[in-house]
Amino acid sequence: MQPYAQGANEELLGEALEPFRNRIVIATKFGFECGDVQKGVNSTPDNIRAVTEAALKRLRTDRIDLLYQHRVDPDVPMEDVAGAVKELIQQGKVKHFGMSEAGVESVRRAHAVQPVTALQSEYSLWWREPEKEILPLLEELGIGFVPFSPLGKGFLTGAINESTSFDQTDFRNVVPRFSEENRKANRSLVDVLGQIAANKDATKAQIALAWLLAQKPWIIPILAPRSCIAWRRISAGRPSI
Repeated sequence: MQPYAQGANEELLGEALEPFRNRIVIATKFGFECGDVQKGVNSTPDNIRAVTEAALKRLRTDRIDLLYQHRVDPDVPMEDVAGAVKELIQQGKVKHFGMSEAGVESVRRAHAVQPVTALQSEYSLWWREPEKEILPLLEELGIGFVPFSPLGKGFLTGAINESTSFDQTDFRNVVPRFSEENRKANRSLVDVLGQIAANKDATKAQIALAWLLAQKPWIIPILAPRSCIAWRRISAGRPSI
């Protein structure tokens, strides 16, 4: 299966969510040639419009609540990207503009043309790079943060150690943090997480998510379906750890 199933996931969601459309928020992305990750980035205004129109049809809706740029396109000025999204917002086809894995300069340039509502990037106890520049920027501009991999791509759950073998197609094979040496060196972090979890009668995943939520009130992590059990136990409020 191709990444994101080339729109098939949107078709499934569109059919399932159509009866409840006015009770939910739908977010999707643009940023690749014809919406196909394998064809490379393309954030030209024409492609943004084409991808958005196709997504609206697949999702069976007249508007997208949050439209993300999937990746910054180095060949297209950020002002042109934000301008194209601004036009879609003015037309009522999009409600809010989001960005994904964008740096400080890109966010500032986009925000000056069309206010950015949310930024999506990796953030967890195991990957705290956003704390240097991204979080201060988002707080300054009033932009929400939607971190992916809040459980450190599985590492913070305790299910992965230095002896774990990944399938040949698993992307973690090329991520430096997942080398055998680094997994072994970072095992102590998971051990401490386990001690805190035991004291709180919780799981490691629940503590990792609670820590993330406690950082800022405008952080909303992306969770895989298997993480939803942990989420239900802490979603009633901003937890204390």
